Amino acid sequence: MTSFHETRFPDNIAYGATGGPEFATTVVVTGAGHEQRNANWAAARGRWDVGTGLKNQQQLDTLIAFFRSRKGKAYGFRFKDWTDFKATGQLLGTGDNATTTFQLVKHYPSGNSIELRSIVKPVAGTVAIYLDSVEQLSGWSVDVTTGIVTFTSAPAQDVEVSADFEFDVPVRFDTDHMAVTIETYKLHRWQQIPIVELRI
Repeated sequence: MTSFHETRFPDNIAYGATGGPEFATTVVVTGAGHEQRNANWAAARGRWDVGTGLKNQQQLDTLIAFFRSRKGKAYGFRFKDWTDFKATGQLLGTGDNATTTFQLVKHYPSGNSIELRSIVKPVAGTVAIYLDSVEQLSGWSVDVTTGIVTFTSAPAQDVEVSADFEFDVPVRFDTDHMAVTIETYKLHRWQQIPIVELRI
């Protein structure tokens, strides 16, 4: 994706962000009060307001520079969602003596349902790969821009491939307008700075 910068949004501002996953659901209500609900998206899409993370003028200066460098909505970037940024023991698939590439994923189990999320922006240096629960210290690599793990030799038949990792979310600003207000001398605020997850 050419309109993406592999740059992470400032962590100390992201730490105070408000938001999380959202879905798009159409609800049709009949005259009798019954409902028909249609899930328009197969997977959630994150949305946050990073304005709540601003605490001082220095952070605002950093954010203004970051916003200008991304040219508003034009360029995506990495964002650390402090409520959901790591995973352990995630099953990526099973070996078949032929497949050498596996996509990093995170599982979200709840009751009989499991939501599967592709992880496309793992954090460099945090990925550990296991074959049948035995950590592999060599023989593989990971592309931190796509989340694809590549083995030099295909895992054997029925061997479980799993991983531990930390990850960022690909996002963009959901505004082209910088709305800064002056509160006092050397103290400015920028309210409601929306960012939205990108499907890559």
